[in-house]
Parts: sequence; C-alpha cells; structure tokens
Amino acid sequence: MTTVFTVAALTLREAARRRVLRSLAVLTVLLLALSAWGFSRIDAEFGGLTSGESRLVAALVLNLVMFGLSLIAALGTAFLAGPTLAGETESGIALAVLARPVRRRSVLLGKWLGLVVFGSGFVAVAGSAQLMITWVTTGYWPPAPLTGLALLAAQAIALLTLGLLLSTAVSPMASGIVAVGLFGATWIAGVIGGFGGALGNDSIRRIGTVAHALLPTDGLWRGAMHAFQDPTLIAGFSEAFKGHPFLSATPLSGVYLVWSGVWVVIMLSMAVAAFQHKDL
Repeated sequence: MTTVFTVAALTLREAARRRVLRSLAVLTVLLLALSAWGFSRIDAEFGGLTSGESRLVAALVLNLVMFGLSLIAALGTAFLAGPTLAGETESGIALAVLARPVRRRSVLLGKWLGLVVFGSGFVAVAGSAQLMITWVTTGYWPPAPLTGLALLAAQAIALLTLGLLLSTAVSPMASGIVAVGLFGATWIAGVIGGFGGALGNDSIRRIGTVAHALLPTDGLWRGAMHAFQDPTLIAGFSEAFKGHPFLSATPLSGVYLVWSGVWVVIMLSMAVAAFQHKDL
C-alpha cells in the first residue's frame, strides 16, 4: 500500500506540472465568470417571471453550466490518464521504475488513485464555486448539492478509469481522444433515449438505456442534474420539459449506482491485467 500512495502522490505532482492543467484552469475560470454574468442577467432578460419560474430558470442554467464543468473534468482526466501511463511507457520512464522491486499493479493503482484525487478535487472546488455563484446572483440553492457533486466526481472517475485502460493499449493522445469521444457519444445517446421516452417510443428509449449500461458517465450525470434541481419546481412543468437534455425527472436507482461501481472495478481490473502483460 505504501507504494500505491507514493505513486499517487507522484502522479498528482506530475499532473500539476502539465500544461493541460493550466489550460483547464483557464477554461474553468472563464466558464465561472460567464456563468456569473449570465445568472446576474436572468431577471433583466426575463422580466416578469414569478418566483417559481425564476427558480426553474436558475436550476436549468445551473445544470447547463455544471455540464460544462463536467466536460472540462472529462477532458482533463482523459488527457491526463493517457500520458501518465502510456507516455511513461513510451519514454522508458516506466521501465526504469519497474526495474526496482515494484509491482506493476501497485504502480497502476497508484496512478489511478492520484487521478481520482485530482478529478474529485477539481469537481469539488469548481462545483462549489459555481454553487456559490448561483446562490449569490439568484438566491437559488439546490436541494442536494453534495450528492450532485459526488455524482459528478463519480462520472470523472469512470472516465479516467476508461482512459487508463485505453492507455495500456494505444498512444496517450489516442486514449484521450477515444475516451472523450465515447463520453460525448454516450451523452448524445442519452439525449436520444430521453426523447424516445418522451415520445413513448421504447426502441429509441432503449438506445439511452444501453448506452448508460455500457458507459455510466451519462447516467451519473443525469443523477447529478436531478440533485441540482428542485423537484417541486419541475413538477408543474413535467409535460413541457419531457426529454429535456438539462433536466432529469427521476433520481438514480440504487441498482444503477451499484452497477456504476462494479463497472469501474471491472475496467480497473482489466487495466491492471493489461499492464501486467504489456511489453515495456
């Protein structure tokens, strides 16, 4: 376990020096600044809204901005997961480390743990800042903010685990591109499935269901959306917003949360097995 924690600390230190981290910081600050301006303009742009309608708009825009933060987290974790393993393998650094009596499994688990801390920390800091901006500018505070942030962190963990698995087989850049591409494809499939459910078309709805099972990022995102919105606000507009990509009518089931955890364990186990047999 000591090796795992040591590698995790080194992974965090290495991630802090990468240019991608500075790019993500700039993107995050810009998004938070734009959201602050946008929230402050809600009353001016939509004059005459009732208090309930104003809160609904605030919840809707909050989910939209949180999706932007989740996308930034996805980009960051995916493009850090690839270089942290595949990059070191290609450069020969991994060979120098593993020449010592260090197990490959411990190295990979340490890198995974370091990336988990990075992704979760980013979500916690950026998400909390966004919640405070929303509260200061609109007075809206979501009913379950901790649950929402935890699910966003779980989404980042699922994607970085996939990126780590891919990095055992392909180049660092390719692993990041494929991971982010699958993230986007799953979100689109979820939107299509939502429209299918709203239209009563089970065949189209199953597209989203299958996508959520194969890669749980969008399913976790929809659970986070539900945590960030007040269900009493949505109740009066349920028909008008059926299938909306930035509103979620139902919370995640316990079964799906368990499956998401099992999925991460399966992907991580596959990554460990692949790294164990990889030629360095």
